[in-house]
Amino acid sequence: MTMLKKITTHLDHYLKIDHIDDWSNALNGLQIENSGAVKKIGAAVDACEFSIRAAVERGVDLLIVHHGLFWSGLQPFTAGHFRKIKTALNHDLAIYSAHLPLDVHPVVGNNSLLCKALGFKKTEPFFFEKNQFIGLKTNAATTRSLLVHRLEQTLGGQVKLCPGGSEKISRIGVVTGGAGPEVAKAASEGVDTFITGEGPHHSYLLAEELGVNMIFGGHYATETFGVKALAAMLSRKFKLPWEFLDHPTGL
Repeated sequence: MTMLKKITTHLDHYLKIDHIDDWSNALNGLQIENSGAVKKIGAAVDACEFSIRAAVERGVDLLIVHHGLFWSGLQPFTAGHFRKIKTALNHDLAIYSAHLPLDVHPVVGNNSLLCKALGFKKTEPFFFEKNQFIGLKTNAATTRSLLVHRLEQTLGGQVKLCPGGSEKISRIGVVTGGAGPEVAKAASEGVDTFITGEGPHHSYLLAEELGVNMIFGGHYATETFGVKALAAMLSRKFKLPWEFLDHPTGL
């Protein structure tokens, strides 16, 4: 068994790739294989051209990403999509993607790690989607101002507050990424404050009408946790170096 096969077999089992529902274009698992050799692991949020080129430049031969190559669905291999695939194939770069399986994982998941970084001691499942709970919620009496400050410190940048609810808060829900359009779902599950990455214009107004505070930490910023933790775990298990390929969008 090649090193690539050993690692991807472990990942498929560890992340329960075959048992977690997701959007069809996620295509969780190995998206591009290589010759089988892995000497260095890279982690990136997105399988974009920047990340793939950076991986090649830094000697990475297995790139772990959260958002894979095929989010746009069926498309011709032209322009940027062609360049990404050609770069990976020319340089023997394997790419492995984990979307919801990484969001929901109790140890290396984006939601679990963000909650841990925010100091939430006890969490429970939250935000039912795709036949499973994909987020977490907690009971923590505090103020939205303090929570905003803590989130900014955790993410290393400014966040956007939609102050639809009370300053005093106690029921906080977390779904990393782009769950802003679903603020009504979050409110229906009993939270007074909803932390996510981003949302459309109307989600601000809807949060006001629902009486819920919503905080946008940034889609990218809230989803750097999982790929880093996953790559670090693989590094320890397989005794390989790893590197995070940072490409923040500010969104």
